[in-house]
Amino acid sequence: MGAQLRVYRQKIRSAQTTKKITRAMELISASRIQKAQARVAASSPYARAITRAVSAVATYSNVEHVLTTEPEKIERAAIVIFSSDRGLAGAFNSNVLKESEKLAELLRSQGKEVVYFLVGRKAQGYFSFRRRAFERVWTGNTDNPEFEQAKEVADAILESFLRDASDGGVDEIHIIYNRFVSMLTQEPQIVRLLPLEVVEGVEEPDRTQVLPLYEFEPDVNTVLDSLLPVYIESRIFNAMLQSAASKHAATQKAMKAASDNADKLITDYTRLANNARQAEITQQISEIVGGADALSSAK
Repeated sequence: MGAQLRVYRQKIRSAQTTKKITRAMELISASRIQKAQARVAASSPYARAITRAVSAVATYSNVEHVLTTEPEKIERAAIVIFSSDRGLAGAFNSNVLKESEKLAELLRSQGKEVVYFLVGRKAQGYFSFRRRAFERVWTGNTDNPEFEQAKEVADAILESFLRDASDGGVDEIHIIYNRFVSMLTQEPQIVRLLPLEVVEGVEEPDRTQVLPLYEFEPDVNTVLDSLLPVYIESRIFNAMLQSAASKHAATQKAMKAASDNADKLITDYTRLANNARQAEITQQISEIVGGADALSSAK
């Protein structure tokens, strides 16, 4: 009984130590989530506005440009996966990686070669463990994204998009990230950045309405060439901010669940330790009474 009691007490101490760690991590994530939400709220209107403008130009202009022209044949497609550098966030990383596998399978079924660009150590570890190739990887600052890193990612995928597929470029770019919906919900989001295919926020005109044509200054190609990197950078940066906010929310939720489980373990082991202690006391009393009865019988 004594050995069993020591085991229970050791497990109680371990659970209490674990609870201190998970509780601290929960509080840290709770303190960071407010700032992350504010950054998402500040960047989302601009990202929506630039997407709406680019989509409108792509739909209602009569010029041929890489932004406004759908390739005749898409041979290679790029998937940019946004994960985190750290774990302890529940299904945050596994959800986005599962969605990337589904998307890759769909693209391959369409006869497209898939190449990967990775953001975050978890995505890098996933691919390295399986010995799967990827073009480039960016790690660090996933909890607090910086625009410089977003610009570096945007420049790399845009350079690959502007190259011919025969020279190692891509004809299509998809991004996959966790979109922050609420503190309890983070949804994997798949967006095709290029070529543009959806007019976001632009109402379809009536059949009798004449489609608007845009006038550009100084010229069409100069304007669209300037608009293309701005569009990519804003969407990449917004995706990184959404992913960071989702990561903090997922970590807070996971650590809250871990703390609750630690409380339950402490309660269960405390009850078992009390039962073991009571059984030990009962056994000791029984031995004393038995010894006293034996001495009385001997007399």
